[in-house]
Amino acid sequence: TGPIIAATDYVRAVPESIRAFLPEGRRYLTLGTDGFGRSEDRPALRRHFEVDAECIALAALARLARKGDLKPQQVAQAVKDLGIDPEKVDPVVA
Repeated sequence: TGPIIAATDYVRAVPESIRAFLPEGRRYLTLGTDGFGRSEDRPALRRHFEVDAECIALAALARLARKGDLKPQQVAQAVKDLGIDPEKVDPVVA
């Protein structure tokens, strides 16, 4: 019943290709590295495009909060605990 988070080192179109095969009504979020070439190495690329372990965990927590399973304060605390910069420019917009 929870959210499904799909993350890839490639463009989001890769995990988007299975959306039609997921159970109806499930929330599905895809994270990808649309726009490679902005980072020195894979770890930097993943952090820039917010597809590293910390950002994937935060995405899942945020979705659970949206669903009402977590309090927004828990997500705010996770941002701090995971070392994520909440002021960072959205990589898709940048």
